[in-house]
Amino acid sequence: MFKTLPLALALAGVSVAAQADDNKVITDAIHQLVPTAKIDSIQKSPVPGFYEVITTGQVVYVSDDGKYLMQGSMFDLANKKDLTEVRLSGLRREALSKVPDNKRIVFSPKDPKYTVSVFTDLDCGYCRKLHSQIEQYNQQGIAVEYLWFPRSGLNTPSYDKAVSVWCAVDRKKAFSEAKAGAEPKSAKCDNPVAEEFDLGQRLGVNGTPSVIAPDGSQIGGYLTPEQMRAKLDSRAAANTSAKN
Repeated sequence: MFKTLPLALALAGVSVAAQADDNKVITDAIHQLVPTAKIDSIQKSPVPGFYEVITTGQVVYVSDDGKYLMQGSMFDLANKKDLTEVRLSGLRREALSKVPDNKRIVFSPKDPKYTVSVFTDLDCGYCRKLHSQIEQYNQQGIAVEYLWFPRSGLNTPSYDKAVSVWCAVDRKKAFSEAKAGAEPKSAKCDNPVAEEFDLGQRLGVNGTPSVIAPDGSQIGGYLTPEQMRAKLDSRAAANTSAKN
């Protein structure tokens, strides 16, 4: 028994070393193409000979020799499933679950049927249109939890507005007024704006509003209250069917 232990440990070491070597090949291949790419994870893909790489909210597939890269959706034809979107949905769901309620601006009915996370900008037209109908979303049983994504980036007028709204005495009132076009009173305090902007970038958000369903799927930009409810009902039904 004791004689086999060193061998087992040695084999484990070989396995870990092999995985590290494989990861280096993949990492080097990605960085040769995009030197500044931030790689979040590397794991074997369902297709033999390829690794799945998550980088900046995207999934790409790289051959184990580092010679080939594929970008796009991978479908499981037998089960009619978009494996790439399933992976991204899980990534979004996990990341968003780590954002506490006290770092969101929440508009919710008493007993919501669904809760969506919405990356938003104070100045974008469709973000303002969505918020102008917030009561209707709530009437549809949808809670809207806002996260910040100033499209112009950090340390810009849009970013400064977001900070001022977050630091207002009545945050939700200041938020709604800013969405209606009012200029918020300048204010500074500890805030999650930069943190959430970074999160949005890592999740592949490239426009606002970006609406993410409870299962992590990205269900669109602006949707009317009725359209959003229909999409959420459809996603819930599909998830229930998949489990059965």
